[in-house]
Amino acid sequence: MSDTAYVQMLDLACGALLLTAVLIVWRRELAVIIRVFAVQGLALTALVAVLAVHESSVELGVVAAGIAVLRVGVLPYLLRRALAKAGDARRETRPLVNVAASLLSVAVLTMLAYAVSQPLIALAPSAATQAIPVGMTVVLIGFFVLVTRRRALSQLVGFLLMDNGITAVGFLTTSGAGLVVELGVSLDVLLAVLVLQILATRIQETFGDADLDELRRLRDS
Repeated sequence: MSDTAYVQMLDLACGALLLTAVLIVWRRELAVIIRVFAVQGLALTALVAVLAVHESSVELGVVAAGIAVLRVGVLPYLLRRALAKAGDARRETRPLVNVAASLLSVAVLTMLAYAVSQPLIALAPSAATQAIPVGMTVVLIGFFVLVTRRRALSQLVGFLLMDNGITAVGFLTTSGAGLVVELGVSLDVLLAVLVLQILATRIQETFGDADLDELRRLRDS
């Protein structure tokens, strides 16, 4: 792969990673959010695959395949299963921040991520490190979704967004975190998602809703 093609493919993958994060903030339908999250997993897979081809690394190629299985297949499947058990709660109806304010916040978080990432880029300037602000932005957007959404499933997607961003930053910074490290992190994330899915299902079966405000009212009463 030529340097020009490498930069173009890397920019395309990072652009898709950022765009899908913004779409998750914009949309309210949980089914759509899960589909967009799966597309983001595909973008993350493409990012690692581009790095693998550029570095001629078989290990990175294996990691890219593992990311595809976990983040495009397994995690969206588990989220869809949780959504299927959610009954009528298929939409984020009352987020703490409205759409316009959310998108404005995303713009501010993007500028913050670019400002914070400059010292990292200065340490080792390259095409990969130049894309670190994108990963940082996805981390911040994931945290924003985590703290501003009311549905447990939406908050779970926010947590997974943060993980995608952290994974992207790791690969862009080190040109590959290593197969063993990535497998360990992926297994931790999968375990956390399984536990959170079980918890959300139990909440739904017990209280009939996974809106955290409703649960707080139950506790206060």
